[in-house]
Amino acid sequence: MNLDIRSHIINNFKGDNKEALQSAIEESIQNNDEITLPGMGVFFELVWKNAKQETKDEILSILESSVKAE
Repeated sequence: MNLDIRSHIINNFKGDNKEALQSAIEESIQNNDEITLPGMGVFFELVWKNAKQETKDEILSILESSVKAE
């Protein structure tokens, strides 16, 4: 069986606006449900692939300080 998780997740959210995407992200984090981790990974991949270097540097700084704080 060949599952294309990326395509499935992207198609699931294709028609959503910013508020719906934000709600999905916040709900995923709040529920602390590991089943949503692949979806969050796909979201992050999309952000990373489409971000300018300045945004990537900012994300990396946030990640670095957040990981150290955990």
